[in-house]
Amino acid sequence: MKFSFIGLCCVAFFGSWENEAPKKAPSHSISLNSLNEFNPVTSNWKLANAVHFSPSSDENSFEPGKGIVLDLPVKPDTGHLFTKMQHGDIELEFDFVIARKSNSGVYLQGRYEVQIYDSWGVETPAFYDCGGIYQRWDENRVAKKGFEGQAPARNASKAPGAWQHFRIVFRAPRFDKNGRKTENARFVKVVLNDVVVHENVEVTGPTRSAAFNDERLLGPLMFQGDHGPVAIRNIRFTLM
Repeated sequence: MKFSFIGLCCVAFFGSWENEAPKKAPSHSISLNSLNEFNPVTSNWKLANAVHFSPSSDENSFEPGKGIVLDLPVKPDTGHLFTKMQHGDIELEFDFVIARKSNSGVYLQGRYEVQIYDSWGVETPAFYDCGGIYQRWDENRVAKKGFEGQAPARNASKAPGAWQHFRIVFRAPRFDKNGRKTENARFVKVVLNDVVVHENVEVTGPTRSAAFNDERLLGPLMFQGDHGPVAIRNIRFTLM
């Protein structure tokens, strides 16, 4: 009887511990059945059912529908795409496909860019290649106006026209009660096509062409829309 009592106590204890263990926050998806989850959208952003980008020419086409958001910038409509969702710490995943020689990016909090770029075949990637954390920019600097930026650890890009996948774990900047920044924003991990291309990279401020020059606790996701054709699908996120 003594053994059984102890056993029951252990079961009760560990059962209680499991119930009290922290649970991972739920994951959410951004519906692409409409553009309702985004702020006002310029005409370069469209919904599609399928996208076809040629890997060897500028022949691109799409089928209207749902499930994919597509950027086809034509001046003067070259606006960026902003989510209504505002985030701090976040784990983000999405698929993207880019046209040949095209260029885009995803900005965490609308401020800190991970580059989307046709980097197929690049042997030594730079900060502006796909998966790079883009550099900062300061017109007031005397010598080098562009600074910081982090190249991906290796080129994990697929050919233009092929669907690719990002997973980004981002830690937002921290502030004290007076609004003074106490910790920089940080890319905890960036994974491109199942290859870890960044770990624990600090960003001291908004990167070049950010939508906002300040830093805050919360901000939207922004997909860059002014450089060339790109399509996005399967946007999922977990707020941490």
